[in-house]
Parts: sequence; C-alpha cells; structure tokens
Amino acid sequence: MSASNPTRSVTAHVPLELADRIDEAAIRLERSKNWIVRQALADWLDLEEERDRLTREALADVDAGRVIDHQAISDWADSLGSDSPLPAPRR
Repeated sequence: MSASNPTRSVTAHVPLELADRIDEAAIRLERSKNWIVRQALADWLDLEEERDRLTREALADVDAGRVIDHQAISDWADSLGSDSPLPAPRR
C-alpha cells in the first residue's frame, strides 16, 4: 500500500486451523500474511457484493412478474432423465 492509499488495521479472531492455512499459503506464495488476508477479504467482498446485486435483480424480476411457473420447471426437470427431455422453460 502506498501513502496515497491509506490503510487501517482490522482485527479478527480466527480458528487455529484457518490461521495455519494462512501461514501455509503465505509461505507457499512467498507473500506476507497481511497480503493473504487482504486478498482473501477483498475477493470475498467482491463475491458478496455480486451475490447481493444478483439477489436484488432477481427480486426485481419477481416484483415485475418476470417468473417461470413452478410446475413448468418441475415438469422440465423431471423430463431431463427421460428419452425425450422437454425444452427449458422460457419466460
């Protein structure tokens, strides 16, 4: 991190097994434990933000009535193991 990108320390208690895995990754990757934790946390937050965005998008689809009937999905899923599977339902 550079002076133009200030940092702040965050403390977390983690299980010993997780701490050991961080130590092992730091050695294997020849990186500091701080780098490992910072990278992991940034990646997790990116995933969590994307999951939240997709959930909000899906809820907006439901609110707008852009859904597929449950029975149509169930019939399609049941047909997947058959000799004549149904086409995937579309909205």
